[in-house]
Amino acid sequence: QVQLVESGGGSVQAGGSLRLSCVASGYIYWMAWFRQAPGKEREGVAAWRSSSITVYDDSVKGRFTASRDNTVNTLYLQMNSLQPEDTAMYYCAASSAGSFPGLEVSAYHVWGQGTQVTVSS
Repeated sequence: QVQLVESGGGSVQAGGSLRLSCVASGYIYWMAWFRQAPGKEREGVAAWRSSSITVYDDSVKGRFTASRDNTVNTLYLQMNSLQPEDTAMYYCAASSAGSFPGLEVSAYHVWGQGTQVTVSS
């Protein structure tokens, strides 16, 4: 089974930027970013479908950009204009579903260990 390893999290002040990376041990068709804040459910952030189609949660549109480099099996998440409400554990996920799973948590069966993002005001 494919394994996922995230990196790039950290602590920044509001308005700052971070770039997350997720390296997969092999190719898997669908990849996405999710996040989970303490006491809250895991939520979708960005699901990469193709070089021209990425689905974003409304809360991050215009601030976050997901990209993928299939030559190195890596999914990225560029996060700009970070806000305290973006504080969460960020997870990379992958799916071999027959159709694009979007931001549906239950559709992803491979998960990374997570990387913490903390934004202070």
